[in-house]
Amino acid sequence: MIRKATLLAVLSIASLAPMVATTPGTAAATTRTSTAVSTTSTTVNTAVSARQGLTLTVSAITPEWAKGQADVIKISGTIRNDTGAELPQLLVRLRYAPQRFADRAALETYQADQTDATLPGSVSSQSSVSIPTLAAGASTPWEFTLTPAQLQLASFGAYPIAVEVQQQGWRRLAVQRTFLTYAPPTQPKLPRNRLAVVLPVIDQPHRADDGTFADDELSAALTGKGRLADLARIAKTAPKTVTWFVEPSLLDDANAMVKGYRVTAKNGEATRPASPEAAQWLADMRSALATSPVVATPYADPDVTALVHQGLDALTGRALELGAQKAGELLKPGVQAAVNWPAAGRIDADALDALAVGKGSAQVRKVLLNSTNLPLQTPVTVTPDAATTLDTVNGPVTALVADPVLSRAFEPGASSSTVLSKQRFIAETAMIAAEPGQTAPRSLVVAPSRRWDPNPTLVSGLLKTAGGLPWLTLTPLDSIKPAKTRVPRAGLTYTDADRKEELGAKYLTPVKTAWEKAQLTSLITTDKRVSSFDAAVLRSASSAWRNQTRAGRAVTKLVDGKVQATMNKVSITGADPDWLLTLAGSNGVVPISVKNTMPAQVTVDVEVTSNNPRLLRVEPQPSNRLVIGGDGQSGTLQVPLTASPRGSGDATVTVQLKTSDGRPYGKPVKLTIRTTGYTGVALVIVGAALTVMMAAVVTRVLRRRSQRRLARAARTRESETV
Repeated sequence: MIRKATLLAVLSIASLAPMVATTPGTAAATTRTSTAVSTTSTTVNTAVSARQGLTLTVSAITPEWAKGQADVIKISGTIRNDTGAELPQLLVRLRYAPQRFADRAALETYQADQTDATLPGSVSSQSSVSIPTLAAGASTPWEFTLTPAQLQLASFGAYPIAVEVQQQGWRRLAVQRTFLTYAPPTQPKLPRNRLAVVLPVIDQPHRADDGTFADDELSAALTGKGRLADLARIAKTAPKTVTWFVEPSLLDDANAMVKGYRVTAKNGEATRPASPEAAQWLADMRSALATSPVVATPYADPDVTALVHQGLDALTGRALELGAQKAGELLKPGVQAAVNWPAAGRIDADALDALAVGKGSAQVRKVLLNSTNLPLQTPVTVTPDAATTLDTVNGPVTALVADPVLSRAFEPGASSSTVLSKQRFIAETAMIAAEPGQTAPRSLVVAPSRRWDPNPTLVSGLLKTAGGLPWLTLTPLDSIKPAKTRVPRAGLTYTDADRKEELGAKYLTPVKTAWEKAQLTSLITTDKRVSSFDAAVLRSASSAWRNQTRAGRAVTKLVDGKVQATMNKVSITGADPDWLLTLAGSNGVVPISVKNTMPAQVTVDVEVTSNNPRLLRVEPQPSNRLVIGGDGQSGTLQVPLTASPRGSGDATVTVQLKTSDGRPYGKPVKLTIRTTGYTGVALVIVGAALTVMMAAVVTRVLRRRSQRRLARAARTRESETV
């Protein structure tokens, strides 16, 4: 009865207590992982712990791993009472197990299964702190000092430990699980596995065309506690072995902000002043990554698999070329683009072929993939080497598979704090090193989510820890190559669910239209200069729009409007529907004028087709090509036409501008031609008029001759009389 009454009292206090208040940082992350487990039900007591608001934090474990039996290990932290009521008779104590984890699967089970069944069975008699009373709103520190010998740790490996808070000696109010790694010298010496850490600097595009920003969100991300500002902080302290995947359109967008820029607004466009913060961020990244390995993603990080599936392979190749070019200009020379990290780390065989067939900077020789995209052929109990080989239409490509558990350790989340993430990372890598059958170093790859929101303290701490572990060697990604002996993998696995995540045909159809029109603005120029809209179209095809299709469509619409406005700068003049050209007689020429307000010289073919060949025929001509200078110059083509002699009236012709390689440029234009050909009646009238005219002429000639004869006869008679 006494126990029941006490339990009811605690539950009553819990029902009135506020929720746990947290603040950003390690304590908050630890709070999210705090778990209260009772002796009866994990589910019930987790809810009770949340209502009670008792927070257990593990804030430090030093050293992070032990080397010998006598090493002094300190584990410390705090507990905080936010229940709103005083908590008496608290005991903080350490639980442990002298048996190391058998494999990484057992380690995962221990972390994932929060029931009493997986708690370490032994309780340390020497590692406990008694707290007589903890007032409402108060917090108190605790610390354990222990050695591996006290915990009966006998051999190299990772061991489970847990810190728990009990009340009145029997009721568990909170528990926090973690790991302790024991690493004494081993014989034979453990091989040092090679670990490549990949950190992404990838964002969504913020500009539509090159001159206009679709949003003004980049400014906040580059400053203060913004995501990209955090990445710059990590880059400043990261080891030079870390490989950075940098998205070039992000650099391009930041560079555009260095001068004044325009942002799309509801009522048109708003002007923003030059951003010194953007200039500083670019300078920081250039300095921090000057001697680090850097890989350029394709420009704007396009959805490669979606582009290939929708017949936009050329767009993928252009993204690779432009990505390498921009990264070299804005970050540092020599940035490579031969390694591709597809959206979500997943790709299929068709997209891989498209990446492999490029040339120069547009050819991919390595891909970084998610483990679910390239699964093992059969389950194994050891960690496979990260590198393998995939066949493509253009030869073998190296596939690098990121370890999912090690990669998650670098991402802040509800499952861990900085200290606990470090302990999990150390334990995982130690378990890999101790796996049976390993005689040579293996390759491991860490790659957090591509658009992650990093915690600089966590990431920098993990990198420092990884660099100090005697069973690891940090190495650049480029040095990871397939081993001679590899665990067989099942090949690329790209599911229907993966396909549904892509940008679909409905989204990409307007992108394809804008791309094709953008290419025409290049092909129409005499020197075939590169389209100024390639970058803009690639931004509209970014994989960032997978979950933001509305924003992506808005960008595509803006880009298409800018492309169309540029196309309209080369046009047929006088092509108004009411404009009438007259062809006098049965044949003649009609002038077709084309005006070019582009800055570049253009070469354009003018194709004229009669819509009624029986009434009006377009005669062949030696050339229908015009070369027109830029900035408002015009060119005129004289088109020979022949009208039918059997009728007259209005006929139409269609005029289509074409590029020099025969591609239609713009919409066709219809012109009306008025013909005045001679009919049969008109010929009779003209013939009669000619007869009358000839008769009059003959009569006049005969009359003049008669008059001359009479005059000569009169002169003869006069001479005879004299």
